[in-house]
Amino acid sequence: MTRRSVYLDHSATTPLDPEVLEAMLPWLRDHFGNASSLHAWGRRARVAVEEAREEIASLIGAHPSELVFTSGGTEANNAILKSCCVESRLVDTIVYSAVEHHAVIHPAEALAEQGFQTAVLPVDSYGRVRVEDVARWNRPRTLISVMHANNETGVIEPLEAIRAAAPDALLHTDAVQSFGKIPVNVRQLGVDFASFSAHKIHGPKGIGAMYIRRGIPFKAHQHGGSQERNRRAGTEPVALIVGFQVAARKAISQLEQRARRMRQLSQLLRQLLHERIPGVLFNTPEEGALPNIVNITFTDAHALDGDALILGMDFYGVAVSNGSACTAGSMQPSHVLRAMGRSPAQARAAIRFSLSHETTEEDIRYAVEALERVLQPMRQRRSMGHIPAGEPSETP
Repeated sequence: MTRRSVYLDHSATTPLDPEVLEAMLPWLRDHFGNASSLHAWGRRARVAVEEAREEIASLIGAHPSELVFTSGGTEANNAILKSCCVESRLVDTIVYSAVEHHAVIHPAEALAEQGFQTAVLPVDSYGRVRVEDVARWNRPRTLISVMHANNETGVIEPLEAIRAAAPDALLHTDAVQSFGKIPVNVRQLGVDFASFSAHKIHGPKGIGAMYIRRGIPFKAHQHGGSQERNRRAGTEPVALIVGFQVAARKAISQLEQRARRMRQLSQLLRQLLHERIPGVLFNTPEEGALPNIVNITFTDAHALDGDALILGMDFYGVAVSNGSACTAGSMQPSHVLRAMGRSPAQARAAIRFSLSHETTEEDIRYAVEALERVLQPMRQRRSMGHIPAGEPSETP
């Protein structure tokens, strides 16, 4: 087995598209003006920011005035939840799904410590929110936060049905993983708030956006400047915003083509895993999920070391994860898989394969072969009852 480098962790981050980098370079090198300055350098930067805002807003079905640039999805989630409660006083209750990203769960927990009411929506065995559970929270001064597609399993949530079940509540969705993979139109989804990030679609890190529906009296959570129509203080990073614009343009213009390719690769991955890996369990359903994520665990997970699985794959040059990159190394079982009913051992031993349109069939075949080699000595050692699972004993 000749060692290769195979990156299958695109839900954590993606490589920067060369065209995106080229578009950013002039704004890093030559056009360095502050977009809030009145002189020519500043005006040039302001035009670039507003053109990017207009294009990205059009791609999600929003008006440009409804799009606010942030440093990424985490800031967008925090700003929306905290502004709704603390700054704008729009809500006194936050309801979120049990499978949300920690960028929603942790600020909600922090707000609960300040006295705001919170509630967690359970999910079914596929990780989907039950619409009937949402209906009981259909009341004013309540913010419901349900992600569009899960970052660990790729499962798509029924946002339109959730909107219909709770028309009186405010609705937020974390669309960081779905944008650029499946259609995202904020009007059709019926959301009041949404969060986005560039580095999941081959754009730069450090830039994202939040959608705030017109008419909502949103007050900034971050203060110190009048940027972004007084909704997010801080000098706009023009180069990053332009990079976000180009990455979003490419992702949406090639969405169907990319999705078709990733779906084909995911099906090949499923087939090979089923054929060659005994005891594999799929946490990602074949239908109703993003085209690029396949999350698995094992029937004998109690005999496996989750971190050793990831490190073993890395030993063979394959980058995968066992959940959100934001919680890597925490030693805690995935809260997403636990909410779906998986055992603690199965949640710890899960592997998330996340592909891109640039992934090849050779990458998929190599990754499955690497997983075979990683699992074999682990299972042998465990069955003998003495050597703990760890790095592979053989070199590629």
